[in-house]
Amino acid sequence: MKKAVSVLMWIMFFAPAVLLAVVWNRLPDIIPMQYGLDGEVNRYGSKTELVVVVAILTAVNIGVYLLMSNVHKIDPKRYAVENRDRMKRLGRIICIFITAILCFIIYSSLNQSLKPKPQFILVGVGLLFSFMGNYMFNIKPNYFAGFRLPWTLENEDNWRMTHNLAAKLWFGGGLLIALCALLLPDRFAFISFIAIMCVLVIVPSVYSYRMFRKSRKP
Repeated sequence: MKKAVSVLMWIMFFAPAVLLAVVWNRLPDIIPMQYGLDGEVNRYGSKTELVVVVAILTAVNIGVYLLMSNVHKIDPKRYAVENRDRMKRLGRIICIFITAILCFIIYSSLNQSLKPKPQFILVGVGLLFSFMGNYMFNIKPNYFAGFRLPWTLENEDNWRMTHNLAAKLWFGGGLLIALCALLLPDRFAFISFIAIMCVLVIVPSVYSYRMFRKSRKP
């Protein structure tokens, strides 16, 4: 089963490159390369630029997967082995997201009548954060994933309580990001995304630091 999953992951990594090769002759020489918040094209470029984008993101995708799959081998924390399966699943989720983005970019370049709206990206990002929040409950102290603050890495109780709070915030915040992207105008959806992201990062960090300060008081 594990071998089959690994094979499927490698197929998925190169799926965007295969898709690009299949549609290459059908792609126009000049394609949209950048979109604004309103979904309008800000910059056009040669389709050869798309090859560079696919190559770079595919390399990043493979790098993330290999790192997350083998992080237990280089993490000095004593919970490294316990985190192995969780890290692999988290890495798969991130890689599926990157592959989906790449395929969408290629498809929208081929069908330029389909304007990629920012709300689609924000919905995907929101769902990604919800999935990541769902895994935060079980992540043990490590140097590669989670809120890796000096005081969380020093104290297991601080790590556990911080990530219990962060897991709830990220799960709910991710769903809220997706909901705002679907219901609000693009500009307000983007503002909401920035505001929610600040909450997801700042609140657990402040909570963790306050726990640390409290534990140091006599």
